[in-house]
Amino acid sequence: MPDAVTSGQGPLDGRLVLDLSHALAGPHAAMMLGDLGARVIKVEAPGGDETRGWGPPFVSPPSGGAVETESTYFLACNRNKESVAADLRSPEGRALVRRLVRRADVLVENFRPGTLDRLGYGAERLHLLNPGLVILSISGFGHGGPHGDRPGYDQIAQGEAGLMSLTGEPGAPTKCGVPIADLLAGIFGVSGVLAALLDRARTGRGRVVRTSLLSAMIGVHSFQGTRWTVAGQVPEATGNQHPSIAPYGLFRCADGAIQIAAGSEKLWQAVASVTGLAADDPRYATNADRVGRRAELAAELEGVLRWAPAEPAGVVRRPPADVWLERLAEAGVPAGRVRTIDEVYAWEQTRQQGLAVRVEHATLGPITLPGMPWRFDGGGRTRHLPPPTLGQHNDSVRSWLDETDDGTRAGAADAVRVP
Repeated sequence: MPDAVTSGQGPLDGRLVLDLSHALAGPHAAMMLGDLGARVIKVEAPGGDETRGWGPPFVSPPSGGAVETESTYFLACNRNKESVAADLRSPEGRALVRRLVRRADVLVENFRPGTLDRLGYGAERLHLLNPGLVILSISGFGHGGPHGDRPGYDQIAQGEAGLMSLTGEPGAPTKCGVPIADLLAGIFGVSGVLAALLDRARTGRGRVVRTSLLSAMIGVHSFQGTRWTVAGQVPEATGNQHPSIAPYGLFRCADGAIQIAAGSEKLWQAVASVTGLAADDPRYATNADRVGRRAELAAELEGVLRWAPAEPAGVVRRPPADVWLERLAEAGVPAGRVRTIDEVYAWEQTRQQGLAVRVEHATLGPITLPGMPWRFDGGGRTRHLPPPTLGQHNDSVRSWLDETDDGTRAGAADAVRVP
């Protein structure tokens, strides 16, 4: 097998992922595995993944015509996949899944707990077909317990897991601007899959990896969780200011807002020097003092930042926020803008880091998608597949199955004989 890191395909080159998931958490996990080089075959119900209908916005082919529009939501979480349409309840669909399971390294699903068992694809049955199969199972609230059978929806999970109580302004619970419970469940799922693949290399057996939207949210409680579990404090929302560090947050200038992060006493001294505040003011002597007077300190800082700072003689007057950011950078203070999404994708740093990828969609032509977040020395996956149209690979996948139907996990990196 060629070196996966330098082959241009990624470290999971040669692995096969069977994606039976829908909506976001499971598809995002499967897409990440595809980004890492795995071949991902997505089996969709005849009507397609429900996210194909989530919009607006939808986009149409440049030529227009009768071709159905595509959901940008679906496009966001299904690159590097092939699509096969099949009814998992039908004999033909069951047979297709069995053939794919025998060849797969990983299966991803996010049905409600018990659904796969009722369809005849429980973990025991899957491992009879393929003992080395790693199964990623994502649920809403966990596989068990009094709420284990509840459906998993991102915003409900954000609320139930406490995240909304920590987000936004005090007294106004606010959801995150992206479906963070779904996305993090997918990310945690991928880390579990990678660990299970390492374990399989040692034991020869596949594991079932289970995670949930609830566990993903609690998994990122971080210091807010220990404020309660250790210190007995119930955290509250603090808007755009850090709950435990000051000054650290968003501050308004005359022409917009900037963010400043003074995470140490040295940085506080630097902020005070740049803005002219008194670093030795006894009200702000320690970080705890500054946190206790967070609102007062923020008001004083903004009182300074709202003025346009003087420019040296002969220098063309610039937007105040630009000048403040330059001066803070010169003093070594971490600071930055608050960019809109269009500004992010136009930013030279985003482009240089390859954080947008260009793919050729079957009906839309060239489109740009948010890029993969990893960089590997020697190179990773360089050729990305566009999100598929529904059933786009019905024929090619079935032909491949027919050509390799010898009872082995053909296409997997370490083939294992299965019944």
